[in-house]
Amino acid sequence: MSANSSTMSQLLWQGPVCVGWKRDLEGAVYHLANCFLLLGFMGGSGVYGCFYLFGFLGTGYVCCVMWGWFDACGLDIILWSVLLAAACLLQLGYLIDRLRRNTLPEEFDALYKTLCLPLQVPLQAYKEIVRCCEERVLTLATEQTYAVEGETPINRLSLLLSGRVRVSQDGQFLHYIFPHQFMDSPEWESLQPSEEGVFQVTLTAETPCSYISWPRKSLHLLLTKERYISHLFSALLGYDISEKLYALNDKLFAKFGLRFDIRLPSLYHVLGPAASDTGPESEKEDEEAREPAMPTSAQQTPPCSPLAAATGPPAPPSRARMSRPDSGVLGEDSSSLVLEDFEEVSGSESFMDYRSDGEYMR
Repeated sequence: MSANSSTMSQLLWQGPVCVGWKRDLEGAVYHLANCFLLLGFMGGSGVYGCFYLFGFLGTGYVCCVMWGWFDACGLDIILWSVLLAAACLLQLGYLIDRLRRNTLPEEFDALYKTLCLPLQVPLQAYKEIVRCCEERVLTLATEQTYAVEGETPINRLSLLLSGRVRVSQDGQFLHYIFPHQFMDSPEWESLQPSEEGVFQVTLTAETPCSYISWPRKSLHLLLTKERYISHLFSALLGYDISEKLYALNDKLFAKFGLRFDIRLPSLYHVLGPAASDTGPESEKEDEEAREPAMPTSAQQTPPCSPLAAATGPPAPPSRARMSRPDSGVLGEDSSSLVLEDFEEVSGSESFMDYRSDGEYMR
């Protein structure tokens, strides 16, 4: 033990054991190698920090190989430098492959930054969602239909990436679908996984559109397996359906400014084709029916039989269909006149007779 301590003290306090020091400095390659090593050890963290670190370290060790080969002429220096340079190059290759596997297509990357990143969705969970749709982006040409009411089966869920889609029912416009909105969220929520159904609306592309689509069965399997993704889709679909309902609610309003609540009953009669089937001819017939016949000298009214008067009350006069004024808000869109149609539904009370939605519900 004392011998070891004396050796250490001799090495530390009695100076180096070198016979002589070189008077000439090492070559420029040696100093260049140390500069690269210094820069490499100043690298940060993360993927790009690792690129910086191993890039400069690899370059520095390559310079050490050149210095050992041309100046130092030492086999051990060359071998160690080659080994360390190879390790840095292998690490760089691993990082490049990792970035290549983690890189998303441009459309999916933009969708993640717009829709999922504000919700702090992990990138790994988002990749599971992207893999479920096979990373395919589908397109729709102008006036091409995505779904036809009563014909297209509900077998997928789609999200619009770009363009604008028009939603209509029985030829009547309902609302638009804009980018980063689901195209068929109400249909998705209306069916259980084991049920089948068809679309009740028609979806038509008004501009060139692009969208992604998940097959129904594959997405249900993913939602069953991944609880976090299931909660994420529930929140996104719920928000999307509420936006569509509010878009419908904003379209239904009276001329005096009262907004019509879509939760009121008999709304389907309002939006249905029955309210729009009557045209100018029917209005003309109603007006002719209301116009009283003028008595003339050659034509006399036959006397009314007392038996007929006693057996039944006189028929009430038919109600005239008032002409509709032009709307300055929605033009010829029939949805702007929906309250007048609701008032004219036979056999039902008029919504105009009430002051508010709450009074109508009561």
